[in-house]
Amino acid sequence: MPKVTFLPAGQSEGQTVEFESGKLPYSEHGLQESLLDIAMHFHIQLEHACGGSCACTTCHVIVKEGKDNFSEAEDDELDRLDTAAGLTLSSRLGCQAVVKGDVVVEIPNWNRNYVSEGGGSMNLGDAIPNLKK
Repeated sequence: MPKVTFLPAGQSEGQTVEFESGKLPYSEHGLQESLLDIAMHFHIQLEHACGGSCACTTCHVIVKEGKDNFSEAEDDELDRLDTAAGLTLSSRLGCQAVVKGDVVVEIPNWNRNYVSEGGGSMNLGDAIPNLKK
């Protein structure tokens, strides 16, 4: 059963989920059992402005561990990644990276949507504090 750990940028601890391959209900966001599909199933915030159709880069993540435990990147994903902010040699699009084994990925701060996560009105990274409850 693959384990996926989603790390907020710059942090060593995040949220780890585990699923049985072939048993995860498909939410039609990205490829089946992609990082985005898994995040949606476990209610983990991973932006996806295009609905997971490989038409933007908002689900861009940085692979920290387990890069060989993903499907190979197709040309469409590689072309789209060329336009991503903060591109690294370990970058993948969450909607296209199908999980095959244990992985750890970082979700960059600039990729967070503070409106949908209860913060301010624009994506300004750490410049906008979370709302107090």
